[in-house]
Formats: sequence, C-alpha cells, structure tokens
Amino acid sequence: MAYTKSDPHHNHGSVTHTSCDHGHSHQCLGISGQAIPSPDGTHVHNSEDFVLYEHGHIHYYKAKTGPSIPLANGCHTHLWNFYTTVDDGHRHHVCEVAMAAPGM
Repeated sequence: MAYTKSDPHHNHGSVTHTSCDHGHSHQCLGISGQAIPSPDGTHVHNSEDFVLYEHGHIHYYKAKTGPSIPLANGCHTHLWNFYTTVDDGHRHHVCEVAMAAPGM
C-alpha cells in the first residue's frame, strides 16, 4: 500500500489509564503537539499535561512519542511510553498506542 505524507500540523489523541500503583490508577486524556520530523523520514510528537485528579492528587507528565508507525489503512499511529511525576509517594507508567491520523 502506498502511504501519503501526513500533514505536519496533525496531532493525535489518546484516552487511557495509567498503571495501577499504590492501589489505584488515573485516567489519562491527552492530545499531542504537531509533528516533529525525524532524520529517518518518520516523525514524533511531544505532549505534556496532568492526569485526572483522582484519589486526592494528580500527576504531571511530559513525553515524546515513538516514531510514526504505518497502518494498513493509509493512516499511522505512535506509541506513548512514559512515567508520570512522583506525587503522593508514587508514580505511574503509561504505555499506549495513540489514536490514528491520516498519512505517514
């Protein structure tokens, strides 16, 4: 399948939960920044935000996706793999595939 180049102004959403640590998890809703070209012809995205306030506290994260991953339908995705800040004596891990966007 031939892939079209993605619009450099596109972004990706994500809806997931953090790992379950310290007896709980947090909902993590995010949207990436615009594409950042990589030397290998792929691209990545940055994102930073807070997880939802739950269990009396929040966590902050600042992350970069992995390189773009082509999908069979002509779209692409990215892998998020990061840790939140340590708050209330613990942190959480997030490992999730971003929502698809057109192009490669």
